[in-house]
Amino acid sequence: MGQALSELFPPKPKWTVDQIPDLSGKVAIVTVGNTGIGKATCKHLLLHNAKVYMASRSPERAEAAIADLKTITKKDDIHFIKLDLADLENVKASAAEFQSKEKELHMLYNNAGVMSCPMDMLTTQGFDLQFGTNAIGHAYFTKLLIPTLLETAKTTPGGMVRVINTSSGGHVGAPKSGILWETLKDGPERNKKLSRTSAYFQSKWANVIFSNELARRYGDQGVVSTSLNPGAIDTELARYIPKWAAPLMILFKLLLSPADPNGAMTQLYAGTAPETASANGKYFIPWAREGLPRKDTDNEGAEKKLWDYIDEVTAGI
Repeated sequence: MGQALSELFPPKPKWTVDQIPDLSGKVAIVTVGNTGIGKATCKHLLLHNAKVYMASRSPERAEAAIADLKTITKKDDIHFIKLDLADLENVKASAAEFQSKEKELHMLYNNAGVMSCPMDMLTTQGFDLQFGTNAIGHAYFTKLLIPTLLETAKTTPGGMVRVINTSSGGHVGAPKSGILWETLKDGPERNKKLSRTSAYFQSKWANVIFSNELARRYGDQGVVSTSLNPGAIDTELARYIPKWAAPLMILFKLLLSPADPNGAMTQLYAGTAPETASANGKYFIPWAREGLPRKDTDNEGAEKKLWDYIDEVTAGI
């Protein structure tokens, strides 16, 4: 309870985005960097001289955001890659496009997410939209980029090859087993056992255990994988909230912090700070602090099961 309150009402940060080191020569991908936390993350990476790829679904929205960021930062090393995390074929194409352009990847910000989607919304391959986008899409994208991450780690000293997985404090509300495996594909079990809220929570629990498994498998090869709760942030994430909940959201908005810099702060800390270079497998909480996820996320069996499940459902893509 103490940490939960601390995450909702964080103390004054001891680390700020002004402490991001010079990132000259570093390449970053930010998924859905055209709005909210992602856009703020792109902004501060650019300000510190990183080369940034904004991986987003909408070319129009991405190009508008890129133009805005170039004006704000006076930097122009930011580029668009089309990425639709709800379509695994497009995820594969997106990774291939990046790899055709770059031989190195120092920071992968798995930032994108959807929340509280209507239950009839599915991915192209028929998965629950929230789990398919938040968990499967990001995991598959990351797996495809692992060869690039590993090659980059060989020539990049000091733990500067990082995968930053944006989870949520909501992961603590996931089902008792973490993931209800029978609900991930459309069907009667999904409609019977899953709600908008539980679908979101289990996808965020999955983000943590995927991050842990990535850390376990590749930490000794120079890839630092972390997960985090960015905090209660004012973003577009709540666009699918039911109409009946709108008055509650108006009140809740009074507690929300801005995406820039607060929302981006914790993931930028995990992705750039020298002091987090040894944070493989750790979980961070607002603002830029190490915390603890739900205890059962430290579960090698579940971590391996999710890893293998991603391999299974993406085979043949």
